[in-house]
Order: sequence, then structure tokens, then C-alpha cells
Amino acid sequence: MNTQTVKGFQDFIGKEAQKRVKIKQIIQEQFELYGFEPAETPVMEFKEFVQSGNSNDEAVRDVFKLEDRGKRKLALRYEFTFQLKRIAKNQKLPYKRYQVGYNFRDEPIKKGRTRQFIQCDADIVGSSVKDEAECLKLGKNIFEKLDMPVKIYVNNRRLINEILVSEKVEEKNRDQVIRELDKLDKLSKKEVADNLKKLGAEKLLKIFGQSEKEFEKYNFYKEIKELKKICKTYGFKVEFKPFLARGLSYYNSTIFEIWSKELDVSLCGGGSYLIGDTQSTGITFGLEPIYLLSKIEGDRIKVQIISIGQDDESIQLAEKLRNKGISVNLLLDKSIGKAMDYANSKGIEKVIFIGKEEIAKKKFRVKDMKTGKEEFLSESNVLKV
Repeated sequence: MNTQTVKGFQDFIGKEAQKRVKIKQIIQEQFELYGFEPAETPVMEFKEFVQSGNSNDEAVRDVFKLEDRGKRKLALRYEFTFQLKRIAKNQKLPYKRYQVGYNFRDEPIKKGRTRQFIQCDADIVGSSVKDEAECLKLGKNIFEKLDMPVKIYVNNRRLINEILVSEKVEEKNRDQVIRELDKLDKLSKKEVADNLKKLGAEKLLKIFGQSEKEFEKYNFYKEIKELKKICKTYGFKVEFKPFLARGLSYYNSTIFEIWSKELDVSLCGGGSYLIGDTQSTGITFGLEPIYLLSKIEGDRIKVQIISIGQDDESIQLAEKLRNKGISVNLLLDKSIGKAMDYANSKGIEKVIFIGKEEIAKKKFRVKDMKTGKEEFLSESNVLKV
């Protein structure tokens, strides 16, 4: 039997899993602070629903396709946004929901990109530019909590389309032209220019490379200006990136990405779009690149109690600590040597020994695993660790 993981899928255990849990906790806490409520949706949907309206997008083309016993055409979800078409129905607006969970894409893999990946999304159905600014502030807060310096880039699909129309780019080519412009962060200018030339749009490279001031003549630049003003009220700045387009075609106005200052890679993105006829906006965090780049550590087990023939007292102390929210690993059947090896391997902060001597003294021997210091503490002091 082959027990290896399938290509593009991974196991996470120990420190790796703890780190991932910590990142998710930080993100979810911020989502809830900003008034988003949780939602859960199926990982499997009808293929027609998964691909609805966006079948030409690269991400949609990469969905995992399945068939059940009833010969129904199914697919694994590739993101959360399309499911809002269902769950946002009859919700009081604005409907602010967040979701954290696995999505799937049958695409080439590389470092930071797998076929099963966790996304953390917050969306507002029934939104305005004020909500776009709030989403960006939410993103800024999260990366500050993760101790990851970032740059926030914004653009506007309406502005891009206004320029394409003014430059007489054929309507049938516009979506592809936008996708090519969006590759300026990934390909050389020459490669993008060659691709645009095939679409009769090579002149756009010069236009989208102009200074920000040159874009003020376009009508929809005013939306960029308004967003920047509200972000300033929130106490942070965003940068205008004229060729930022993002890959999904459903965006219809503001789009944004948050990039790592240290490694100049995208960590997060989002923008505004329609759910039915309702203007909406959302932000999504890819856990995989954040996990790879963040230096944050997960929460370890804080205390290990070693019973030396004093199981009843050990159990009682462990439960008192747990009732105070302190994580405890309780060992009732290990030798001291093996128990200490275990504590070292798990990075446990403190070890408490409970034997006859401790019971007689009515104090517990506590060892700090970082410093090696040992001291006898009363139960009331132990409960403060």
C-alpha cells in the first residue's frame, strides 16, 4: 500500500501544525473584531455552479472535477466567493461573513502553492468604498499581528476598462489584455509587450507605466482618490498600481493586493464584485505563503506534570490548571527520564514533579525548561504559571 501523500497535498504535524493554527487564530480574531460572522459551506458542489459565469478564468479551469454514483457532474470548490450567491440570499445587508477552510485547484505546484490549500476570506455583500477601506485596514492589522511588514497596492477595474475603451482595444480582446497586463509582476516587460502585440494593444504598456498624476484625467481615477482618502482616515497609506488586475474576471471596481516588503511576493488580495445585483467586496488571505514567510511560532503545551506515584494529586492539579486555560500534558506512567525527553521534544515550558517529597512539603517542584532553574512553589503560585 502506498501511504505517501498525493502530489500537491501535505500533512502538517507538531510545530508546523501549531504555527498554522496560530496564524488562523490571529486572522479569525481580526475578522470577528471587524464584525464578520462565520460561515461553513460544502467543499463539493455541482460543477455547473462552481464554474458559473467564470469558466474562462484560469483558476476555474483548474477545478477538480468529479462524478458521483448518480453520474452527477461535481467539482471541488476552488474558492469561497461563488458560494456567496447561495448563502447571501435573504440576508440582511450588509451581510459580513468570514470563512476559513480548504479549497482545491488542479494546477502546477511550487513552493507556497499546493493543490489543497487553506484560504481565509472576509466578504461584505452590500458594500461601498468605505467597506473596501475597512477590508484593507483589516489586512494591515493582521500582518502587523503576524509581524510581517507589507505594502498595499490598489487599482480599479473600471479605470482599466476606461483606458482600454479610450485606446480602442477591441472588446473581444479586453479580458485577455487585462490578464496580460496583470503579468507585469511575473514576466519581463518584453514578454508582456510581445503578448500585447498579438492582441493589437502593445501601446498600453507605455500608458500603464506612466506616473500616477497622468491618470487623473480619467473619470474612474476619482474612485482611487476616494479610497486613498478613507484609508488615510484609518491611519495608513496605499499605493496605486495601474497594471494590477488580479486573475478573476468577476471584479468590477476596486482591486487590491498586499505584498511582503521583505520578499516582494503577494500574500493577500481581493476586490469588489457583484453578488447578483448587489455590490460586494472581499479580502482573501492564502495561508500557505503566510505560513512559509511568517516567523511567528505556534502556541506550545505550557506545562507538563509528572506523577511520581501520586496520580490523584497530579490529576487534581492538572484539572485546576486547565480550568484556568493553561494547557497541560499529564504523564502518569512514564519514568522521569523519558518524561523529560518528551518535554524537551515538544518544547514544553515548565515541568511540575509530584512525588512523596512534594506532597510532604505541600509544595510542587517546578522546572523552567528554558533556564533549567528549579524551585518549590505552593499550589497558589503554581496556578499562576
